[in-house]
Amino acid sequence: MEVYRIGRREHDSTMRGDPNKNSRIGKLDPDKPSLNSWLSTARQPDPLFSSEDPGLSPIARELLTAPHAATVRVLRECTAAMAFQGSRDQFEQGEPSSSRSIAKYSPLEMVPEVDSDQDESPLEVLPLNNFGPKRRRRRTTTRVQRSRLRSLCSFWKCRHLYCHIHPYSRRAMTCRFVKRPFWGVVIVLGLLKLASIFWSGLVYLFPDDLDARLDAWVFPAGRPSIFSHWTTHGVVPVRCHSHNDYWRDVPLHSALSAGCIGVEADVWSSDNDLLVGHTPFTLHHEVTLRSLYLNPLLDLLQKHNTRSSQLEPAHLPGSFRAGVFSSDPSQTLVLLIDFKEQPEATWSMVMEQLQPLRDGDYLTYFNSTDIITRPITVVATGDAPFDRITSNQTYRDIFYDAPLDQLALLPPSTGQPDQPDPETEPTYSYKNSYYASVDFRKTIGSLSRNRFSQGQLELVRKQVEAAHARGLKVRYWGTPSWPRGLRNHVWHVLVREGVDLINVDDLREATRQDWRKHRSWIF
Repeated sequence: MEVYRIGRREHDSTMRGDPNKNSRIGKLDPDKPSLNSWLSTARQPDPLFSSEDPGLSPIARELLTAPHAATVRVLRECTAAMAFQGSRDQFEQGEPSSSRSIAKYSPLEMVPEVDSDQDESPLEVLPLNNFGPKRRRRRTTTRVQRSRLRSLCSFWKCRHLYCHIHPYSRRAMTCRFVKRPFWGVVIVLGLLKLASIFWSGLVYLFPDDLDARLDAWVFPAGRPSIFSHWTTHGVVPVRCHSHNDYWRDVPLHSALSAGCIGVEADVWSSDNDLLVGHTPFTLHHEVTLRSLYLNPLLDLLQKHNTRSSQLEPAHLPGSFRAGVFSSDPSQTLVLLIDFKEQPEATWSMVMEQLQPLRDGDYLTYFNSTDIITRPITVVATGDAPFDRITSNQTYRDIFYDAPLDQLALLPPSTGQPDQPDPETEPTYSYKNSYYASVDFRKTIGSLSRNRFSQGQLELVRKQVEAAHARGLKVRYWGTPSWPRGLRNHVWHVLVREGVDLINVDDLREATRQDWRKHRSWIF
């Protein structure tokens, strides 16, 4: 057996891989004194207590010169020797060691002048895994890696050792009631988002039957036609106003198919024509007020008011005219024209282009005493000249969109609550105005905690009462559009408080239920 020394510790080069060896512990160096002889020398009685006595043993002399350091070293080496002897006896008898490690020792020798602070113990601890096959270590490593992977994937279980030891501590309770619910909510929201994306993809790939039918009525240039074969059979009118209706895939037709009784068009004067668009950069010479609204409405009304047989009475001037909805022919359709610039020039062109509808007696008008309702009611808003509307005292077929926040009532102590203020009555009334509108965000403000405050409800009721006292229709624009539950809640409250039309962008959601009935905030 080849033995070599490293410092004061020994390593057996033939310890591993030699099956003929009956011991895993290297043998002691035969040239050095044995352990028993060294201990017997240390136990020799010494009647003299002088370190200079030539007959004194080395260990006794060291005890006398440096008692503290020598005592510590002797006790340490004796303890190591006893542990070595016990482990060796158990191994030779075939009994497994109670410890999970095997100690390997070098022969004990006296080293003079050794610093007491250094570790001079000959004990070297080697793990049992060093002597076993490498396959066992690989299995253990794989098991640990799998355990770590399971702990990382299982976010629901707390990986803090402190939380397992103290299950009712503040940290454990935080992990249990804050961390776990938080990640649960994140997962649920993520699944809902994925479901929403999946549903949007299905809707995009498989359009409904309505879109398929509407795609057939387009010009080669891509603009919608005047629906020569369109019918509103089965459509129930709904008190909604199609905001920026020209943004629809099929302007006017989409609103009529949904049942909205109001549509909106932003007009710009250009080259003796009225272009429709939200900004000057979105204007096109083919997208005009005539092509999108006036001509389609005229064609539809002419078809609805044509005699189908000789038994049907002829339509005389001043007689009843059927509107655009076959289920309710008396319902008028409001065409809201937003003047964007050049009010005088725009006013002249609007009056000129409305002449075909005026000749067919399809426009609602004021005859100096009463309002005569017809299938189409034209309302001007934006920069429309109010003085041009009120200039003719005997006939008006264009009405104004009055500012709702400027209307007021007499106090109850000075007059009847349903009578308007004499100072403001000539300005805005049913004789010159049809709508009374205002921006919801600027007038009512944001909703704290997604609910109307008592002050906001009182303001809405006051404005609705002032408009109805003048015979005007109340409309709020700029209402919240998201989240969906908040939008539906606002619509319900406004309709409940007496608002006549709700300003909508989502036609399908606005017309699928009766907003006079209260629904859940979520739905």
